[in-house]
Amino acid sequence: MGVWGQILAAALLTFCAALPFSAADPNDERCLTHLSESLQDPFKNLQNWTKAVFANPCQGFDSSLQGATCNNGRIYKLSLSNLALKGTISPYLSNCTNLQALDLSSNALTGPIPPELQYLVNLAVLNLSSNHLSGPIPEQLALCAYLNVIDLHDNQLSGTIPQQLGLLVRLSVFDVSNNKLSGPIPATLGNRSGNLPRFNASSYEGNKDLYGYPLPPMKSKGLSVLAIVGIGLGSGFLSLVLSFTAVCMWLRVTEQKVENEEGKISQLMPDY
Repeated sequence: MGVWGQILAAALLTFCAALPFSAADPNDERCLTHLSESLQDPFKNLQNWTKAVFANPCQGFDSSLQGATCNNGRIYKLSLSNLALKGTISPYLSNCTNLQALDLSSNALTGPIPPELQYLVNLAVLNLSSNHLSGPIPEQLALCAYLNVIDLHDNQLSGTIPQQLGLLVRLSVFDVSNNKLSGPIPATLGNRSGNLPRFNASSYEGNKDLYGYPLPPMKSKGLSVLAIVGIGLGSGFLSLVLSFTAVCMWLRVTEQKVENEEGKISQLMPDY
């Protein structure tokens, strides 16, 4: 390489070094901003979650944002578990369209699971366990076709398990134990066949009004119809026997009185 070539190469390196990092994807920036606003961080575990960082959270595959992992300049994983976070889950998380794993487990989050998570079409892992989330499980999660893990155990979720979740053929982990769910367990989530996973009772236990395979049969909460009919018939028969006995005793006493009266009369009558 000649002198002019060396000078040109040095100039190009200097120019490239002077260029700022490319700005974050505006969707990622919006996602992180709204998520930060919806969370309360009492122990300041997310000190670097600031607007300045949100403007450029990724440098290729690296990220300076705590709990975030990048892939080709986009947020593809958020892991914020066990940080004592409070607040709610922002529906604007749906703007992190490249997100493949979301872990907000073991915090103190409240409110519902946003149906808007359906727009995270690349999501493979959803772990919201051990919070205080309430409301129904959104049926829209079935639109996240790549979901391998749905872990929602130890919350306060209510309602039924959406039948649509049985359409997630990649689902290998499904845990909704220790909630307030009710109704039947969808057959496609309780007795899968072929190469699909079989979810056992531990995935569903702790929901007193939830029933169906693979949970054991529900214990009877009262007397069966046959038992009630049997008790009714038994009570009726007993009443009949007692009534019949009382009548017989009354007739016997009456008959005895009549015999006594007849004896007295016969003694008073003169002999001829």
